[in-house]
Amino acid sequence: MSNLESPRENLAKAAYQGLKQDIIQSHFEPGEKLLMSTLKTRYGLGVSPLREALSQLVVERLVTAESQRGFRVSPMSLAELKDIYDARAQLEGLIVELALARGDDMWEAGVVAAHHALAKVTQLDSVEDQLTHWDVRHQAFHRAVAAGCCSPQLLVVRQTLMDQAARYRYLWLRQTVFSEQALAVKQQEHQALFDAILARDPQAGAMMRDHLLSPVALITGILTEKGVR
Repeated sequence: MSNLESPRENLAKAAYQGLKQDIIQSHFEPGEKLLMSTLKTRYGLGVSPLREALSQLVVERLVTAESQRGFRVSPMSLAELKDIYDARAQLEGLIVELALARGDDMWEAGVVAAHHALAKVTQLDSVEDQLTHWDVRHQAFHRAVAAGCCSPQLLVVRQTLMDQAARYRYLWLRQTVFSEQALAVKQQEHQALFDAILARDPQAGAMMRDHLLSPVALITGILTEKGVR
């Protein structure tokens, strides 16, 4: 059987990726109605791939379907923010604890390589490029750490929570990457985590929980300014 995707699948994937990115980056605001005419113009795609993309984003809770009324961007709330980030922190702490118990030398090598790449991010000409470049390496470091848990099921749940946190996380990311002081603090946190993980320190799980909860106060402030309750 061929692994090549059909033209229809390619169109649906393009619609999904473009729409998801635009929702995460607030091109479409929480609660905004997603008009099919607007989406067709923006992405240059037909109704079928757009409907497939919207249906997938409903599953991921980034979009809500209204009976006979189309689709809207899902609302954001302080309660959801706290719940998602608490769930992420608790799960990631458990994953780190399992990684310390199960991770082998090859896992350690992957963590070392990912941390080295993250620490070597340099200032780029474009602030948007800086954001993308740092975050790609940032996520790669956390993935390398999580891989040591050796549980595909836990890693699937982890990714689901990452997807649900994406809109909230992007608000934090812009503030952090564009501030030298905030970025320096994050780099220090990553260095401390890295040292604890390589030392198989039993406190590494708790450190990871604190690390993942630290953006909540900043994001809460940003949302409050936007009138989100």
